Amino acid sequence: MAGRLPAGAAPPRGEWLGVAVAGAGHTLAYEHTAAWPLALLAIAWLAARVARAGPGRAALLGGVYGTAWLAAGTWWLFISMHRYGGLPAWMAAAAVLALSAFLSLYLAAAMAAVARWRRGRPLADALLFAAAWLLAELARGVVFTGFPWVAAGYAQVDGPLAALAPWVGVYGLGAVGAALAAGIGFAWAGPRRAGPAPGEAAAASAASGAGAGARARRAVRPLLAALAVLGLLALLPVPDFSRPSGPRPLGVALLQGNVPQDEKFAAGPQAAAIEWHVRALLDARGPQTDLVIAPETALVLLPEQMPEGFWAGLQQAFAQGPTHALVGVPWGDEASGYTNSALGLAPGRAAGAPDYRYDKHHLVPFGEFIPAGFRWFTRMMNIPLGDFARGPLVAPSMPVNGERIAPNICYEDLFGEELAARFRDPAQAPTVLANLSNIGWFGDSPALPQHLGISRMRSLELQRPMLRATNTGVTAVIDHRGRVTARLAPFTRGVLRARVEGREGLTPYAAWASRAGLWPLALAALTVIAAAAWRGRRAAAGPGGPR
Repeated sequence: MAGRLPAGAAPPRGEWLGVAVAGAGHTLAYEHTAAWPLALLAIAWLAARVARAGPGRAALLGGVYGTAWLAAGTWWLFISMHRYGGLPAWMAAAAVLALSAFLSLYLAAAMAAVARWRRGRPLADALLFAAAWLLAELARGVVFTGFPWVAAGYAQVDGPLAALAPWVGVYGLGAVGAALAAGIGFAWAGPRRAGPAPGEAAAASAASGAGAGARARRAVRPLLAALAVLGLLALLPVPDFSRPSGPRPLGVALLQGNVPQDEKFAAGPQAAAIEWHVRALLDARGPQTDLVIAPETALVLLPEQMPEGFWAGLQQAFAQGPTHALVGVPWGDEASGYTNSALGLAPGRAAGAPDYRYDKHHLVPFGEFIPAGFRWFTRMMNIPLGDFARGPLVAPSMPVNGERIAPNICYEDLFGEELAARFRDPAQAPTVLANLSNIGWFGDSPALPQHLGISRMRSLELQRPMLRATNTGVTAVIDHRGRVTARLAPFTRGVLRARVEGREGLTPYAAWASRAGLWPLALAALTVIAAAAWRGRRAAAGPGGPR
């Protein structure tokens, strides 16, 4: 039976490669959501390797797994920096790898803590692993404005664990999955014990064949327990915490301009793209359409660059009909600063100031603001509109025929706790979410299906429909159960027409996250880790130690 390796022992042959393959394989479930078991098996593999390692080696294993996981899941950042930003290919690739390695330090620290305080008790050890995993994901999602893309819970959007989303959110869901996976991995690895003495190495090697069979037998019980939990979640109906909020569904039209990113800021193609969006906005008006949405920066010109009377004419056109509009534009002026905004147009309103305005709150580092000390890096890239002002965290919704439409722009929908903040007052809580995006920066890459899965998770957590109007895809309507009910093919120009039912009422997640953010999850994880550390100190002290 393989034991824990002593601190100075060489790693088993292929261990690093195996962990890296597992980390990279974890990402398959974000693009192919039916492959959700792969993500759990990948975590189980990491847990099995950590179970046989000391804290230092466990930290390295966590770092390798995390770097491969994040690099494989976000390699498309290379496209934005190299193809559209003009950064040399080697430098763009190095930047993706460096970012992945840096963000994996959290997972490295988590795995070191698991190796340090694991006591060989299956349930307690699985809870410790889940708590450490949860803290690592929370840190990655919050520190330095956060980058929670490919968080573990998103891989489960079509799996049985998704039933937990309205209770504990994506991070809690990911922690439950980590606990199930760790139970299997630890059982496979076997009881924790010291590594073999030098004279025992040959005997340990000769027994490796028999050890594999023993590990398989040990893993049967936790595997069956995990399958039982997953089966129960699959069979039990998810409570409907929300209810219809209006007398009838809204008729919506979602625009997808399919403007190539390298043409978006070029004078000729830019004018043609603006003309198409304006024409599509006007053509979408009618008694069957309550709301038409154009994506992020659909009208890419700043206010001072627009022809005289342009915006007033658009306002007047919508003031005379029954249809509302929500349009992504950069807004503001040099004196007060510019914002990445969504402007609303409403029937019966006079031309003048925007009828409704939402300013993006959670900005993208390097794309929409420049972190301190990194201006040299952004100067090397040809990316326009690089420094925006922030909007408020809790923004009012846009009223549309009795519904409250809550916009969020691009990757803001990664931050479920920030969207949940708008649910603090149930009487003013959104009834429909709307995501306006342009991820044309990332080409035809997994970023598109990944972002769709993120939006679906927000619908699951908050039990609200999500309207996605995007430049290149995926433009879609998602119902309050996270199901895609209508969509356009990516990289096509068109208008998606559908009907969507607004919802009201709070999920448990919306109730606690709107008031406390992510602190309940963080405190629960810290409590589990503190208890494990305390038990470890007592065990180290021995029978005569402190009680």
